[in-house]
Amino acid sequence: MARILLTEDDEAVRAFVKRALELDGHQVVTAEDGGIALEILTAEHGSFDLLVSDIMMPVLDGIALALSVARDYPALVILLMTGFADQRERAFGLDSLVYDVVPKPFTLADIRQAVGRALASRGGGEARASA
Repeated sequence: MARILLTEDDEAVRAFVKRALELDGHQVVTAEDGGIALEILTAEHGSFDLLVSDIMMPVLDGIALALSVARDYPALVILLMTGFADQRERAFGLDSLVYDVVPKPFTLADIRQAVGRALASRGGGEARASA
């Protein structure tokens, strides 16, 4: 299955999403904020299939993380999560970089389906850009 970097500052949400994705057989590496996520990506030379990140985080938010990842690891699919409508609007301005934005709160099925769609898009840049 896929190798996923999950970046979420809320420990309960991070654990919930990690368990959900592991149910589908994915290997999930977690980070508490965007700064740590960038350190992991650098150390592992971007060897992930998907970045799933919250938008609102301390140190480095999900938008700044997405911009860095898109620049340094353009093949890495990015899926963002947020509970704030204004943050969703910021992310939608990055349509060509971000596959989708999952609104919080979400169910186990919601996040698993969103990740499945994002991973399925990896073969075609058109699907990613139009999401």
